[in-house]
Amino acid sequence: MAERVTAAGPDAVGLLAGYALDAVLGDPARWHPVAGFGALAARLERRWWMPSRLRGAVFTTVAVGAPVLGGVAVAVATRRRPVARAVLTAATTWAVLGGRTLRREATLMHGHLDGDDLAAARGRLNHLCGRDPSALDESELARAVVESVAENTSDAVVAPLFWGGVAGLPGLLGYRAANTLDAMVGHRSPRHARFGTAAARLDDLLNLVPARLTGLLTVAAAPLAGGRPAEALRVFRRDRNDHPSPNAGQCESAMAGALGVRLGGRNRYFGRVETRPLLGDGPRPTAGHLRRAARISGAVGLAAAAGAATLAAARRRVGARR
Repeated sequence: MAERVTAAGPDAVGLLAGYALDAVLGDPARWHPVAGFGALAARLERRWWMPSRLRGAVFTTVAVGAPVLGGVAVAVATRRRPVARAVLTAATTWAVLGGRTLRREATLMHGHLDGDDLAAARGRLNHLCGRDPSALDESELARAVVESVAENTSDAVVAPLFWGGVAGLPGLLGYRAANTLDAMVGHRSPRHARFGTAAARLDDLLNLVPARLTGLLTVAAAPLAGGRPAEALRVFRRDRNDHPSPNAGQCESAMAGALGVRLGGRNRYFGRVETRPLLGDGPRPTAGHLRRAARISGAVGLAAAAGAATLAAARRRVGARR
């Protein structure tokens, strides 16, 4: 077995096995490592917080650097133990991915909206995004789900796989740590307006390539949702840079084109309101679009897993020649 893992590359094998574990099992029900990291980071944030960009940069460096260094240490320790390396990579990949959970939430929301149960749909929305659902109708709830599926396909699936392919265990752990910090302190709020700047910028940087890759893969997967790649590509090229985020618009515009719907508009969060540019040319999403979005998300994730394994295998071959 060790010979087979060595031949294929332990990181490549681990990435594919971890993706399969997520596809079959979803997120761990208890003792989730990412939740544990978030709890530790929250304690550190409470101790170190100041309305200072420098203090926030130090916090981000320590909170992301520690998992990266841990990943490097494990990678070095298992350099001559390919099976152990593959097992640890698989477990880490499973822990940092969220593809099955994302698709399940979209499917649950479809069931609530298709059954005209707006109360249940509003109560479930916070599992996907942080918008205030209290006044949202079916169309706005469906739009929120489609946009969240599009963006989180990059954040929770493509990006961790990409960085796992590029850097193995350190890439998997470093990306998930940075993305978790962005969710905690990177959003605009009075408390984190300055302290969270470094976390937000790091997350933007790490998602530059994965978000664009997600957009292109979404375009290619358009036929799975009854769409046309040419139309999805047209909308993607036209609208992808209109979003205030340098990355979210890449994913959302491609999804809008693939589904033939119009995304964007007025988003109400708890305590603030944002008006975003419109993406796409079709009608507003309905319940029927949610399963199609989940189908596209699954196809994009599968393609990303294959690409990440190929990248990891190529990295190993290059390293072996040196």
